Amino acid sequence: MDYRYLGRTGLKVSQLCLGTMTMGREADEAASHALLDAFMDGGGNFIDTADVYTQGVSEQIVGRWLKNRRRDDVVLATKVRFTMGDGVNDVGLSRKHILSAVEASLRRLQTDYIDLYQVHCWDPGTPLEETLETLDTLVKSGKVRYIGASNFTGWQLQKAVDTSRRMGLEVFSCLQPLYNLLDRSTEWELVPVCQNEGLGIIPWSPLRGGWLSGKYRRGMTAPPSGTRVEDAEKHGWSESWRAYNNEHTWRVIDALLAVAAEAEKTPAQVALNWLVHRPGVTAPIIGVRNSAHLQDNLGAVGWQLSEAHRARLTEVSEPSPPYPYDFIAKVVGNR
Repeated sequence: MDYRYLGRTGLKVSQLCLGTMTMGREADEAASHALLDAFMDGGGNFIDTADVYTQGVSEQIVGRWLKNRRRDDVVLATKVRFTMGDGVNDVGLSRKHILSAVEASLRRLQTDYIDLYQVHCWDPGTPLEETLETLDTLVKSGKVRYIGASNFTGWQLQKAVDTSRRMGLEVFSCLQPLYNLLDRSTEWELVPVCQNEGLGIIPWSPLRGGWLSGKYRRGMTAPPSGTRVEDAEKHGWSESWRAYNNEHTWRVIDALLAVAAEAEKTPAQVALNWLVHRPGVTAPIIGVRNSAHLQDNLGAVGWQLSEAHRARLTEVSEPSPPYPYDFIAKVVGNR
């Protein structure tokens, strides 16, 4: 496992990050601790959770595991934004909610500090300056080492970076966006902002809920039983069968399966390796339910796809850009 600097910081993180959304839900505590141990033993040091995952249970599981590890060996990330109670102020990015939430996360994680504290989504109801000043206070207090964002639009991310710099506040070090072979609109605005401003990119759902894992083949009429996609269809989650059962998806999967066979790797390893080497990407966040999934994902690093294979996957997965991206591409291409 190689290590990369997180954005323009001096913090080194493994090129894969272990997400913990499954912990306390699909994986019980014993299984979760085994996954965390195996990830660390495989060279990983970057672990991502959120206060909202299983309503705090994920953080608790990680916290009890962390007590048996040397704290400085782990780069621990969590997030704040969504509802964690019944009160009217138990949601959002106000000073009140952030300060309450960070103390609760520290208790659940059983640690004195959080390495990376991320706002989970834009909050239109709170002045941006209030959010950024509060995050800056947390860094200066030592309770948080670095800050980041997730699920921002391009203009929101740029405004946050510009506002922090104008006010002399701590600037976001990274962005956690949806990004994979099936979801590449992140490249239209967010990737350029991150590259221009020096933010690392830590993509979530790099296998899109299993769509890129090798379980899916053209001709299927429904998701396999017990899969994330089946659950997504029941609950209306974004990676649902109805959202991705289309010709673009099947073209990408056809190419992915072919490249995997030629490279003698699994489809999941190929999809992750393609993403690991995309411009600006620091560490995709892998989400696993069991040790077999983890070991397969860990096999995505330590090698590189050939230029021909990368180009093939990039070309087949290229989305049709809307205006003004299509217009600008034509104008720039004709210069």
